[in-house]
Amino acid sequence: CYKVQTYSVGLTGKPVIELIHWFNNEKVGFAFGYRKMNSVKGLRRPIYHYGRRFSVTLSKRWPFTLARSSSVVFSTMEGVAMKLPSFKSLAPNAISIASGYRSFSRFRRSFSLSVYSAASFSATATVSADSEPVSLGHRARKDFQILHQEVNGSKLVYLDSAATSQKPAAVLEALQNYYEFYNSNVHRGIHYLSAKATDEFELARKKVARFINASDSREIVFTRNATEAINLVAYSWGLSNLKPGDEVILTVAEHHSCIVPWQIVSQKTGAVLKFVTLNEDETPDIDMLREMISGKTKLVAVHHISNVLASSLPIEEIVVWAHDVGAKVLVDACQSVPHMVVDVQKLNADFLVASSHKMCGPTGIGFLYGKSELLLAMPPFLGGGEMISDVFLDHSTYAEPPSRFEAGTPAIGEAIALGAACDYLSGIGMPNIHEYEVELSKYLYEKLSSLPDVRIYGPRPSESVDRAALCSFNVEGLHPTDLATFLDQQHGVAIRSGHHCAQPLHRYLGVNASARASLYFYNTKEDVDSFIVALADTVSFFNSFK
Repeated sequence: CYKVQTYSVGLTGKPVIELIHWFNNEKVGFAFGYRKMNSVKGLRRPIYHYGRRFSVTLSKRWPFTLARSSSVVFSTMEGVAMKLPSFKSLAPNAISIASGYRSFSRFRRSFSLSVYSAASFSATATVSADSEPVSLGHRARKDFQILHQEVNGSKLVYLDSAATSQKPAAVLEALQNYYEFYNSNVHRGIHYLSAKATDEFELARKKVARFINASDSREIVFTRNATEAINLVAYSWGLSNLKPGDEVILTVAEHHSCIVPWQIVSQKTGAVLKFVTLNEDETPDIDMLREMISGKTKLVAVHHISNVLASSLPIEEIVVWAHDVGAKVLVDACQSVPHMVVDVQKLNADFLVASSHKMCGPTGIGFLYGKSELLLAMPPFLGGGEMISDVFLDHSTYAEPPSRFEAGTPAIGEAIALGAACDYLSGIGMPNIHEYEVELSKYLYEKLSSLPDVRIYGPRPSESVDRAALCSFNVEGLHPTDLATFLDQQHGVAIRSGHHCAQPLHRYLGVNASARASLYFYNTKEDVDSFIVALADTVSFFNSFK
């Protein structure tokens, strides 16, 4: 976005083009120091541009002393505004920045950055009139302070959101506000704090219901995570409805949490598990699944988006096929709810599960969506307080759903913060998130597939196939854990390695493990570029020993 000629930088003695690359580290991003360039280290805070305006929002915690110069103008209000003029010549003005916050104690010493002009140097810095709009990733990053840090001497590039997402400030504030201002147990208290906590807790349930378009908030059951939600269905619905010879259909691409509970239940009931394999495109074979559904089928339990293959399943069609034979459908939506519009009424699935921590919410809470008539007919999963109506010495009666399935004190603060996460994502707009991630996913696949000896699992993107924003891959001759370790320690790039809780799938693919880079809406194409450069360097390093 800039046209830059050369001039000198007093602090480093290098051409200012190095400094401009600093300004343009993420096309529209800039940071003061906190990056290895000779001995220069300081405090990273990104600056984003909107037309000719450059701005950055800084937390009130960050003390800054900003000197005014004729070349660069700062205003120290809630945020910092910066204007880059056209430089005909640069006077020897200085910008002084002092940081004293304890998180950066090792950089507390003040430093000055002097920009001067010599007789033989001149520079011009202008914003291109046809510059591309700021991406969603660049706009969102300001809400995620964790992304603005250095890891192992390099800028953090977080590409592990399929394992857990980062949390925006609004979610952290919601959790903190609960514990600071109205921490109390819910439902049984009549005092102000308990009433306030109960209202916010139940409001969060309504927010989740609205987020996935459930017809009634009572169809939302809070659980510890999606794994517990699947186990709830397996033990409550499964043990009550499955009998010897009944069939449960899954795919080889399921997460362990959608395989192991049904293995346990099938051993107890005599039900039979049947698995759909992959087709030549390395996606679950839909034709095989349809043929497998029969009068013996009682449940189809499948993922919406694969956490390894990045493929998606046509849930609406699967639901129609299953319901035609009287079977129920459970959808593992952990990799879809955070990334796209999920409408449970449109899908018409009987059960759907998701995790808070993958959708910008806190850990320790997830939810089960279940159709009202099914939840009403299901017995309790756990016994104790909250889930009862009346308790006698010889028997108990149970509360209506969802309380029937929420025994004990719930994760109150976490539920409230999950509601805040729903608000945050809705504010951005799930269609906007999905559209942006489709573009980012294609970019990741294109760049990664251009590297030699890289094997990416799952379907190729095309006009008819949109991959999720992740790539599981292997590099010939290298173990994925070695790749992930080197990327982290030498480049600050965070990816995942291992079997991703999908050992049967990896065995089917003929490998023990894979590396996985996964994106979210706060990632940028520059993150992908950094990852690709780092991966190429990592592969080169290991290949040098061959």
